[in-house]
Amino acid sequence: MTAGTRRRAAAPPGRPRRPSRPRATRGTARETLLLMLPALVPVLVFSVGPLLYGIYLAFTDARSGRNAETSFVGLANFGDLLADGDFWSSFRIGMVWAISVTVLQFAASLGLALLLNENLRLRGFARVLALVPWAMPPVVIGLMWRLVYHPDAGVLNDMLLGLGLIGDGVDWLNDFSVALPAVIVVGVWTGMPQTTVVLLAGLQSVPRELYEAGHVDGAGTWRRFWNITLPQLRPVVVTITSLDFVWNINQFGLVYVLTQGGPGGRTRLPMLFAYEEAFRYGFFGYAATLGVAIVIVVLAVLGVYLWRQMREAD
Repeated sequence: MTAGTRRRAAAPPGRPRRPSRPRATRGTARETLLLMLPALVPVLVFSVGPLLYGIYLAFTDARSGRNAETSFVGLANFGDLLADGDFWSSFRIGMVWAISVTVLQFAASLGLALLLNENLRLRGFARVLALVPWAMPPVVIGLMWRLVYHPDAGVLNDMLLGLGLIGDGVDWLNDFSVALPAVIVVGVWTGMPQTTVVLLAGLQSVPRELYEAGHVDGAGTWRRFWNITLPQLRPVVVTITSLDFVWNINQFGLVYVLTQGGPGGRTRLPMLFAYEEAFRYGFFGYAATLGVAIVIVVLAVLGVYLWRQMREAD
């Protein structure tokens, strides 16, 4: 009897043999970690590190200056923030901006995605044109729209005057009543490409058999859209609207180039307010406090929104 036969005979009856672990998989965890390091290190250095440092600054009185001393102040900055009328004004404007741009952006992008999903002539060319705003830097977009809104030589005033809709040129970016709506229009136009691409991908993943079954059952275009398209797009809609809200509430460059927060603070978003506190007045700790507060608000709003969406889905 060989040694292998004796080991098999000595094994307890009815008890399965434990499979040996392949040697090739013993170093998988270590190799996976090594392969992830090039991606993890930049995230830790440029994202997690500054985030933790910003949270730390929110509890200090950090100020600009070469020899300025920094001390721990606890929750004093948060108390000052809650009593700051300028913060609440900026926060209100930021919420109006973020919600308006997100909702209008989704509605316009959904219509454009439905159009680009149809079998039309030059559909590929139209899809490329829809991506043009996405390829442009926010600074270029801001300068372009400043020319469009120019009170004397702007294209918009020339068109409205030619149609007889206005009697005199409107200073769109310096008028207290229209500055914020004008900036919201630019925000919607700027954010449409990525939302359109995501919704178009979602539309193309909807099975055609569902539309054919709805057509056989006598459902019209609106009923097929309401009962088939929207339910199938629900995960995509929840994801893209959540991301759009986060992007919009943190918007800075576009609005800064357009109005720098004016006129009279009518377009001063929270990030513009934080920028002024940090780099115009030198209150780094207070500016960090505002950033932490916005993060808390965004997480709370997204949490409630996602919770309601999941409840409706269930």
